[in-house]
Amino acid sequence: MTKKKETTTKSPTRRIAMAAHLCLQGRSLLGSKTVARNWQYYTQVCHCITVTRVPTKILNGSSINKGNHTTPQARQRWKQQMFCYSDLAAKHLATEAKENKDVEGVSTADVVENKSPLLPIRDAVSVTESQISFDLDAAPELSSLELISDEAAVSIPVPFDMPSDSISLRDYVDKSETLSKLVQMGVNLWKLEQRPNVGSMLLRLNFDTDVAPRLLFLKDIGVEDSSYGNILTQNPFILTESLVHLHSRVNFLKSQNFSSETIASMVSRAPYLLNFSVKRLDNRLRFYQQHLKLSADNTRNILTRLPRLLCGSLEPVKENLKMCEVELGFKENEIQHIIIAVPKVLTLNKRKLTQIFDFVHNTMNVPHNLIAKFPQILNSKYLRIRERHLFLEYLEKAQYDPDLPNYISLERLVFLHDERFCTEVAFVTLEDFNLFQKTL
Repeated sequence: MTKKKETTTKSPTRRIAMAAHLCLQGRSLLGSKTVARNWQYYTQVCHCITVTRVPTKILNGSSINKGNHTTPQARQRWKQQMFCYSDLAAKHLATEAKENKDVEGVSTADVVENKSPLLPIRDAVSVTESQISFDLDAAPELSSLELISDEAAVSIPVPFDMPSDSISLRDYVDKSETLSKLVQMGVNLWKLEQRPNVGSMLLRLNFDTDVAPRLLFLKDIGVEDSSYGNILTQNPFILTESLVHLHSRVNFLKSQNFSSETIASMVSRAPYLLNFSVKRLDNRLRFYQQHLKLSADNTRNILTRLPRLLCGSLEPVKENLKMCEVELGFKENEIQHIIIAVPKVLTLNKRKLTQIFDFVHNTMNVPHNLIAKFPQILNSKYLRIRERHLFLEYLEKAQYDPDLPNYISLERLVFLHDERFCTEVAFVTLEDFNLFQKTL
């Protein structure tokens, strides 16, 4: 009978109280006073449960609490236990909060409100035994002093002050030192954000370790500070190039007798120049010298004036050279003279080049040798050439043969302003020319 009585004393209510004690003890601060207070609180809870418990009675060979049915006496005992338990818990947390206030300067009300996992006393009576068991079985909130594993630490979310995603880099300018300083240098972020993956690349860069050394490199080779914004807008990938590679490419250009001032000017006007390897730059130099059959000085001359010839595709260049020789009918020496005078002819749109040549040669009856002598006309505006020629033809002054009187050179036809063209070439007023343009 004694063993049976001891077994019945270990009721679910006592196990709940012990579980609650363990949770509270795990959340308490370390120290001798805290341990003593926890032990006192545990003794009071056990005493409360012992006093309010009544020996279980057996009716008809079954327990009172069989299944989901409880007697009024059992329900009353449970309410009394919860009142006592909640009251002791509130006192325990108030004492803990008072000590925390002395140490951390936190008010008692805040500690009870934020740290207590228990229900308010007024709600304890209405909670059933199954709900209390569910709440106590739930995982307790971790203490800031409790040791956790590396896996758990990695899984803790860390607040990030930048937006997780955005369609514009302007949302990150105030948060990113790199972006804010790039804007101050004149970099157009709205252009860069339209290019794939460039925005993400800029956000990953550190200004001190990634951006500043490249800017110092540009300064060392002679690039003006005012050109940084334009260079990085056109070629942001220079910020990811190795400094060793950048120096080696500059040294290669110097070995090809390009001066330091020329290299700085070429980099400012063709920022992608420094993204090309030494081998690729050497192949480009050889291509222009061999296909154009130019001397080394003339090759450096055209590349200095149009450095993007070293960066752009070679296919348009090859097509224009072939078109000038086969379709337009220029001789080799004429092509060389045209390229040396106007290197941009190598990259002109084929349709524009064909249209201008056809009008000048077939409509104006200008021979190849005169076009080669004034090749700038191939890089002029087609509409301007057409309007002025038709106006001179209307005045019966369209004479482009240098061996005949009243000769009008192609240079004066194209490059004079409207007012000077009217007074010095057509010998009419500007109003007359404007009226003629309205008839076209």
